Amino acid sequence: MSLAEAEDLLGPGRPHPAHIMKGPGIDGYPYSWGGLQLVVTQRAVSGIWINLWPGSTAKLPPLVLPDSESFEATVVREELVAALDGAGCRHVVNSTLTLAEQSSLLTQPADVCAVFSLPGRNNHVPHRDRQYLDVMHKHTA
Repeated sequence: MSLAEAEDLLGPGRPHPAHIMKGPGIDGYPYSWGGLQLVVTQRAVSGIWINLWPGSTAKLPPLVLPDSESFEATVVREELVAALDGAGCRHVVNSTLTLAEQSSLLTQPADVCAVFSLPGRNNHVPHRDRQYLDVMHKHTA
């Protein structure tokens, strides 16, 4: 889908500062709608990211999250894994993004990546020793 089509559906996005400084033709930088980011390459959507801040409320466009523009953004790793298992959605550890205090998984066959980490100092969460979902993303091109 082109960026113009995405903006027709979602309304005007907030361009990354690189777009403002270098112009709309720069590739690989996102346009944002709250917690939703669409990565743009050659004026077309090449990736989708949903950014979460544990302990806060995420805001997404109504087209992405019908009947609600916001939702609780605190998702514990074990809860997402259990939900994927319960839905029969296969997943594997993404070793590329699994590091010391961070872990990641890829759903299969869709290759949606989920990245989890320990909460930051400013994240207001009930369990400081558990990993929380930070971002889910998928590259389309």
